[in-house]
Amino acid sequence: MLYALLVFMYMSVWFLISLAVKRNDVADIAWGLGFIMLAVFSYVQGEFDLDRGFLVTLLVLIWGSRLSYHIFRRNRNKSEDKRYAAWRVAWGKLFVVRSYAQVFLLQGVLMLLISIPVIMINTAQTSVWTVFDILGLLVWVCGFYFESVGDRQLRTFLSDPTNKGKILNTGLWKYTRHPNYFGEVAQWWGIWIIALSVPHGFLALIGPLTITFLILKVSGVPMLEKSMAENPLFDEYRKTTSVFVPWFNR
Repeated sequence: MLYALLVFMYMSVWFLISLAVKRNDVADIAWGLGFIMLAVFSYVQGEFDLDRGFLVTLLVLIWGSRLSYHIFRRNRNKSEDKRYAAWRVAWGKLFVVRSYAQVFLLQGVLMLLISIPVIMINTAQTSVWTVFDILGLLVWVCGFYFESVGDRQLRTFLSDPTNKGKILNTGLWKYTRHPNYFGEVAQWWGIWIIALSVPHGFLALIGPLTITFLILKVSGVPMLEKSMAENPLFDEYRKTTSVFVPWFNR
């Protein structure tokens, strides 16, 4: 209940910020920072597994700060993200209410679900390290590489005017159409694997399952694929490149 209240207050503050700056895409910046808040708060509240908790809190800090800064830099000096702009028009007079409920509060609920492995680790009553800690850390590092490098490659590609109308199909984007999304999901599976070292850690499965479902079925891959499909070059790219899990070209 305490964590739910904390998230409620946090997302409510960001909702007020969105009203002040007249753009709902600040919710994307709040996303990564919110996980950091929950990780740090649960670590401070914990009294037992401080070493493992410190590791996982550090991993969340690295992931969340990089993601929020990446989104902030991407949106800086630009108009509101077209997804939120479209909702602003579609929701009409109910925009404020629906923004609060469907953008900020809903995102807060999802944030809390995904953070369950972190909270369980930080409040666990054991400090015995296992092979799951090493395996989880390796998976997380792999995921961080795919997300951070994938984002950097895309940013570099889009910054070159000569690439207008082209599809990025080099670097990590040669092996998966969404290396950054794959990396984000992999990082949360890595944290869940670490959670297997603590009592009842398997129950934290709801965390990686939630982020995987969101990325694959809701706000990640489907929305970007729909946008990419407008490019005539996308059909060939789709036929030759794995949609999510990195693999060799067909």
